[in-house]
Amino acid sequence: MELSERYRQKKQEIESRLLDFKNMKNASEKDIFAELCFCLLTPQSKAKTCWRAIEKLKDNGKLYDGSQQEVLAWLAGVRFNVGKSSYIVEARKLFHNGTDFAVREKLPQEPAKAREWLADNVKGMGMKEASHFLRNIGYEGLAILDRHILRHLHGNGVIEEAKPPSTRKKYMEIEGKFRAFSENAGIPMDHLDLLWWSEEAGEIFK
Repeated sequence: MELSERYRQKKQEIESRLLDFKNMKNASEKDIFAELCFCLLTPQSKAKTCWRAIEKLKDNGKLYDGSQQEVLAWLAGVRFNVGKSSYIVEARKLFHNGTDFAVREKLPQEPAKAREWLADNVKGMGMKEASHFLRNIGYEGLAILDRHILRHLHGNGVIEEAKPPSTRKKYMEIEGKFRAFSENAGIPMDHLDLLWWSEEAGEIFK
């Protein structure tokens, strides 16, 4: 089936999901922080497994005040969970102002600058994870170059190999090619990301 037809069939669902992300502007700072922690967990792990872990940590409060060991206890099924539990605790120190969480106030409004700030300042968060988090809280126009997207870019002849970018410069180079491809296809990059991700994972998630 042609890309345009596959997109047409899922366009309404994709737009609805992106609207959910945009509506995160009304979310609490604790929920924004939870999204950031979710994106710290996702590398080489299943998104649904990571989100279940985050929901449990939210419910019992350990996401917000638990020790590294207490956080780790709820990360069963998440790969590299020892390191990732430390990332959550470090992120908490960065984004808690002493009385509450304050994630938004640290982030630049411009998407590329916000991503750069996150990649520079949040331990365990590279360009991909920063792009993922920002998309999930309503930012637009950033490529989430995970293995699903890279496979599709390779399959469509956009890149020579489906290999994760090893440097920030390479990430930006692939993102530029992805953007050009999406413009040529007449499908917004954010939409194409969710379409391809859903085709790999079987559903539109987050």
